[in-house]
Amino acid sequence: MKLFLSATILGLVILGMQSCRKDKVLASNCLTEIKFSTQIKPMLEQHCISCHDASTQPTLIDVQGNVDYNAVSNHANHILNSLTGSGAILMPFGGPALPDSIVSQFSCWISQGKKNN
Repeated sequence: MKLFLSATILGLVILGMQSCRKDKVLASNCLTEIKFSTQIKPMLEQHCISCHDASTQPTLIDVQGNVDYNAVSNHANHILNSLTGSGAILMPFGGPALPDSIVSQFSCWISQGKKNN
């Protein structure tokens, strides 16, 4: 009985700790189309281009200072690795990790063919 209670309490503690980390939206739930113009581009504008301008690699903006679809598409896997922490450095640099729902949108956009929509 003590072993059962200890295992149950430990399981609840671990579950509670995990639920505080992120919002747990799975990338495999790509049920709706992700749009570059209304979801990916605004996310990059809010969280990425303040650092990834013309002077920082990968550059994610065009000569007018707008998010560059081609640059994002070409570096999409690298960006995703950085957002998930499986790259060399977790991005956004120095800030908290983005919520899983945002990372999941980016992952879904890639798996849906990185459309310029």
